[in-house]
Amino acid sequence: MATVEYDQVWDFFDKIYCISVCERQDRRITARKEFARVGLLQRVEFVLVDKHPGNPEQGIYESHLDCMAKGLAAGAATMLFFEDDVIFRGFSRSSLRDCCAGLSAHAGWNALFLGCMVTGISRMGCPALAKIRYQCLTHAYAVTDQFARHLIRIPWQGIPYDGLLKNENSRFYALHPMVAFQSNSPTDNKTLRIDKVRRLLGGLERLQRLNTFFYAHKRAIIISHVIGLVLLSLLI
Repeated sequence: MATVEYDQVWDFFDKIYCISVCERQDRRITARKEFARVGLLQRVEFVLVDKHPGNPEQGIYESHLDCMAKGLAAGAATMLFFEDDVIFRGFSRSSLRDCCAGLSAHAGWNALFLGCMVTGISRMGCPALAKIRYQCLTHAYAVTDQFARHLIRIPWQGIPYDGLLKNENSRFYALHPMVAFQSNSPTDNKTLRIDKVRRLLGGLERLQRLNTFFYAHKRAIIISHVIGLVLLSLLI
């Protein structure tokens, strides 16, 4: 993919932010290269945050909501957020353009994910857009100003940020296929044990791809397994 510092396909989003812990210059260097690959480098504003002294999950929660408040203060109607460990795979400007056009036809959308884990995918008339039941991951997503105003009124209550979004889980959509993944850069949050398991299973990129594939083809997978079991039982 050719490096382009700015591509107008991203104009659908009024403000674009990347959240990064101050000490993680290594991640920002990598993130800038990733943003340049997809034509975002000139649009992204890096928001540097201090690591929370007692609870990294609370720090993540508050940094996302602070970014939303920043976007609202700037008058943004749509805001796109990244975390600094984001990587892009299979990016297509035509798919993103079609996705944004399809989303514009769905008044009242709350969030659009360029990459996440899901518990359900429903295909729509627009091939590049899918309705989802969100599960977790917040490394690449957009929200409307109305949804942002709702979220920033919810104070920290001990629930991780992606848990908050999972509890909302209404009018959530995703670019199809998803193009944003998390790198294998060491995590700064509390889920170190989970992070080790993810690495043993091939990393978050592989797990996210498997998650998306399963829910995009869930019916066919279940039917094929049922048929296989029936045939096996007939042969026994």
